[in-house]
Amino acid sequence: TSSRSASPRRSAPVRAVVRAAADTDYDTIIVGAGVSGLCTAFTLGRSSPGTRMLVTEARDYVGGNITTKSKDGYTWEEGPNSYQPGDAILTVACDAGMRDDILLADPDSDRFVLWDGKLRALPSSIQTAVLGTFLTWPGKIRAGLGAIGIRPPAPGKEESVKEFVSRNLGTEAFERLIEPFCSGVYAGDPAMLSSEAATGRVQRLEPLGGSLVVGALMAQKEAFDAKKLKGPRDPRLPEVRGQTVGSFRGGLKTFPQGLAKQLGPEKVKLSWKVTKIQKMEGGGGFTIDYDTPEGPKTITTATVVMTAPAYVTAEVVKDMAPKASVALDKFYYPPVASVTISYPETAFKLDGASALPKGGLTGFGQLHPRSQGIRTLGTIYSSSLFKDDRRQPEGEFMILNYIGGARDTVVADMTDEALVNAVHADALKTILKPGTPLPKVVGVKIWPKAIPQFNIGHMALLAEAKAGLDAAGCEGLFLGGNYTAGVAMGRCVEFGVEQAGTLESYLLDKALNKPRPAAEEEEEKREAVGARSR
Repeated sequence: TSSRSASPRRSAPVRAVVRAAADTDYDTIIVGAGVSGLCTAFTLGRSSPGTRMLVTEARDYVGGNITTKSKDGYTWEEGPNSYQPGDAILTVACDAGMRDDILLADPDSDRFVLWDGKLRALPSSIQTAVLGTFLTWPGKIRAGLGAIGIRPPAPGKEESVKEFVSRNLGTEAFERLIEPFCSGVYAGDPAMLSSEAATGRVQRLEPLGGSLVVGALMAQKEAFDAKKLKGPRDPRLPEVRGQTVGSFRGGLKTFPQGLAKQLGPEKVKLSWKVTKIQKMEGGGGFTIDYDTPEGPKTITTATVVMTAPAYVTAEVVKDMAPKASVALDKFYYPPVASVTISYPETAFKLDGASALPKGGLTGFGQLHPRSQGIRTLGTIYSSSLFKDDRRQPEGEFMILNYIGGARDTVVADMTDEALVNAVHADALKTILKPGTPLPKVVGVKIWPKAIPQFNIGHMALLAEAKAGLDAAGCEGLFLGGNYTAGVAMGRCVEFGVEQAGTLESYLLDKALNKPRPAAEEEEEKREAVGARSR
């Protein structure tokens, strides 16, 4: 157990909560104890400690797809492997007593992309982009001209990521730079992914400034102005340099487990599976039926936050809101397998771009464009990324491989042995010495429904789901989870914090505007008459 930081805490504003519905068991029930749900509950509990809330999770552990495993001297991730260390996740970690557990990778480490049989470091600055070999000179010129606005105009329709990037930066920049990231982050098809939904912060730059460069400058000014209004950065937060990524001591599971510990077992219930949600008579809240380890339970609540996957939410609301259920069931989650394997440090080539002179690898990892004949989507250099956390035995080097996705769905039916053979064959083509024998298998996990695809029409489909809930009179039921906000762990935390504010405002407004019982009003009138007569 690590020591806890004794650094001063920035106090959050605390408000007293007026009961939104005194005739329900809870003010809110959050379905799903993943990152979004736990951050919503934790933030709401700090800002409105009087809120009666419950977090329920169908699985027997918290964290959603965050699955850190430890065995025989290895610690590895079977779901997400790291996060972008924005202030939101760092603040929540500090608030929950995990300041000393935060790990940040070396910001100077390279990320590599395979092209023409060689691993090439991604440009880390304008200088390396111009002088490096990642793009050809024609590709650099095309990307530079497009970035300053010399490119075809926007088509006036929703563009795919492939269309948006190719139009703005050229085909070469798309194929070598963006396509592998679409595979690595979404396990998706960039010809199907929506530029607005999947890359919203980049896509908005063009309409914001007329070109990507001007838009980026304007976005930087917006961010600077917002920081000035917010005031000084929380002194508890660690300095974040460069394009680093984060984890926690002992793996990512430390974060959701720490939040659940702060909330306490009376507020976080595991192995509670929702079977049905119904509106209460009179429209005053919801009734939720559960299968629990203690048997069936029925609970009433003023509000519900559904952070479970879209297909789970679709099933539980289908009787109450059939149109919303149909829309929610259309979100697509392709299969992905995570394959963690370990080699002797001496098994790696010594002449590769990511090679270390004495064996092993350096950097974040490598991505593989689909055109390069490598089946593995990407490989994380686990032993290099958070090397101070000692996640493997001495003398070994562990790598995490992701394989599958929207363009390789057959992985869902492959055996563990076949998956290991596939990623080993790819590693032989890129980073291993010829003839290296099969590795030690640390862990294999197949996710049949892994990452929601933010494809063209995603935002419209989400709006359709919300409209279906409204049409069914489901006021007070909020949708959450990574299909609503974004798949990155850091974005799920941001959304959870935002959702807590939305929920708090809704509950307060509901409490202030709810009609009072006639008997209560009559009693108040009698007291007023009595006071005047005295």
